[in-house]
Amino acid sequence: MTRPPSSFGTARLVARIPRADDGPAVFAAYASDPAVTRYLAWKAYERVEPLNAFLRDCIAQWEKGNGHFVWLLCLKGTATPIGSIGLTLEAGGKALFGYALAQRFWGHGFAAEALTHLVNWALVQPSIHRAWAYCDVENPASVRVMEKAGMVREGVLRRWHVCPTLGPEPRDCVVCAKVK
Repeated sequence: MTRPPSSFGTARLVARIPRADDGPAVFAAYASDPAVTRYLAWKAYERVEPLNAFLRDCIAQWEKGNGHFVWLLCLKGTATPIGSIGLTLEAGGKALFGYALAQRFWGHGFAAEALTHLVNWALVQPSIHRAWAYCDVENPASVRVMEKAGMVREGVLRRWHVCPTLGPEPRDCVVCAKVK
């Protein structure tokens, strides 16, 4: 299986593996914000301790190299996380992406910048032929992020994803992909 780089840079961002002491900064920047997590698979953290456990798990996943990788996104010249992006390497040559960004950084192209970098990285790997992501149908900003990263809207996955902040029922999602 292809292993992604442990860090990468774009024009305005540096992405790095989470560290054990990142919890308070991630909590303050975005992980405790219900607006950020509205359409995600996890609710906003109410305490930093469970977030610390999640970050330790992310670090362990990198050590195992088992196909799920998370980077924290920081503005160049800083070490303070403003968001995160994840990549799951799936069987059959597929790379699934997900991302979250602090609300104050929405609308400036940061998520698309990071996603573009990783999509391009994925599709030059001989073993990967599909880079894809999905988001809730009520989250058009996330669709724009995927499209700016070169992904094409393929359709709607009916009752695909549960957003715990919006209820227990699976919700419809827009799926976008870039293939080679």
